[in-house]
Amino acid sequence: MAEQLKDVIKQEYIKCAQDPVYFLMKYCMIQHPIKGKIPFALYDFQQKTVKQFVDNRFNVILKARQLGISTLTAGYSLWMMTFFQDKNILVIATKQDTAKNLVTKVRVMHANLPTWLKQRCTEDNKLNLRYTNGSQIKASASGPEAARSEALSLLILDEAAFIDKIDDIWTASQQTLTTGGSCIALSTPNGVGNWFHRTWVDAEEGRGVFSDIKLHWSVHPDRHQEWRDEQDTLLGIQGAAQECDCDFITSGTSVIDGVLLENMKKNVCQDPVEKRGMDGNLWIWQPPNYTRDYIVCADVGRGDGKDYSAFHVIDVESVEQVAEYKGRLSTKDFGNMLVSISTEYNDALLIIENNNIGWATIQQVIDRDYDNLFYTSKDLKYIDIAHQMTNRFRSEEKNMVAGFSTTMRTRPLIIAKLEEYFRNEEVQVRSNRLIDELFTFIYHNNRAEAMSGYNDDLVMSFAIGLWVRDTALRLRQEGVELTKKSLNRMLDTDGLYTPNENKNDSWEMEIGNKEKESLEWLL
Repeated sequence: MAEQLKDVIKQEYIKCAQDPVYFLMKYCMIQHPIKGKIPFALYDFQQKTVKQFVDNRFNVILKARQLGISTLTAGYSLWMMTFFQDKNILVIATKQDTAKNLVTKVRVMHANLPTWLKQRCTEDNKLNLRYTNGSQIKASASGPEAARSEALSLLILDEAAFIDKIDDIWTASQQTLTTGGSCIALSTPNGVGNWFHRTWVDAEEGRGVFSDIKLHWSVHPDRHQEWRDEQDTLLGIQGAAQECDCDFITSGTSVIDGVLLENMKKNVCQDPVEKRGMDGNLWIWQPPNYTRDYIVCADVGRGDGKDYSAFHVIDVESVEQVAEYKGRLSTKDFGNMLVSISTEYNDALLIIENNNIGWATIQQVIDRDYDNLFYTSKDLKYIDIAHQMTNRFRSEEKNMVAGFSTTMRTRPLIIAKLEEYFRNEEVQVRSNRLIDELFTFIYHNNRAEAMSGYNDDLVMSFAIGLWVRDTALRLRQEGVELTKKSLNRMLDTDGLYTPNENKNDSWEMEIGNKEKESLEWLL
């Protein structure tokens, strides 16, 4: 009898090891919020999901809320740890407590396994569960350092769309996954353009390494349209679209309409024709055309290797982005690059945000004697750029400062101008990098800013450029050219001299014998 029992256990053990769905449904218990501990009875969609985990190394799951996918992922982790040696599983979530919850789910399932299935624990705490067979699962808060641990068998990114700096986390994890590790990234949507959204779109269109799994609210057999209608009341229309319908666009809060950005990314964005620099981060779409006017608008990073510096070159007439840079340079090197690119593009008007570290770059530009640098009025009452541009070049004007000042008064204006240009489809953006930043440029607490974990260096410099460009055209209609060389031709406060003005003796020179010679040829 004992031998028969051992044989039965052996066969059952093998069956569980070969089939995680069988293992979960027959031997695992889960903690139900109302019913307490109950058998883990997997729905059809959950069974299919587990099979995809087995068949595909990388899986991205776009899911509705409360489908039990986190619990399912915990069960799959338990199966790996139980039947395979030296499996190293890492859970990263928005908060450490969220990651701990998944480890807790594993602990509960393990505690309720039959004795003959249980692995003995060598470590068991809130953040870590380790077995004698060398397998373990650990919980970590978001941060790239967490993903730089020892080689991983499985990386779980729980609520991936909400994890801060997930781009850096994914980059850091590549070394730890090179030995054959896998990844499960699961989340409800959180707007468009972030890492999770990009990864999902790539997977859905057959690009990249991830396999796509979409779990709409309707896959749950106990949910019907009445339940869905109720969610509109409980969560709001936008919240329900995000949490139930897996809707990226309507769940987003981007300043620029997500549909418009998607269309621009597909139809207007292009690969650069040239990439310059040691890092290849200076992208060129069009070389300078000597019949065109350009502006260069820049945002200066800290220069410590942890922040980005960025600039755009914009064709004034067509509002076309012809060049772009985003990289990590010292303030001095960035200033030199700005002088070089501005000179190349027909001595373009150079606009540098002068907040904080921007002064270091501006000083480098001044030291290089670049003479078409944009200035701002120190008097904050002058938020009219016409004043800023024209009075910079009047000798009696002492109230001007180099660069563009982003203040509480000017910031809403440049953001409004950015939104206006995109809404009216009056701008041609070539860069996918800029579009990606715009996807994550959202309204948060009534302020337009980058989504947590992302940056807006390209967005803000582009917005400044559009505002200056808009005013430059209005000034041109009044006879004031964009560039300093033209503005220097202004006579005091009377505007530009033109040949149509009244002629007088001031443009004639006496040459003897009471004769005069016209000097109009000098004009």
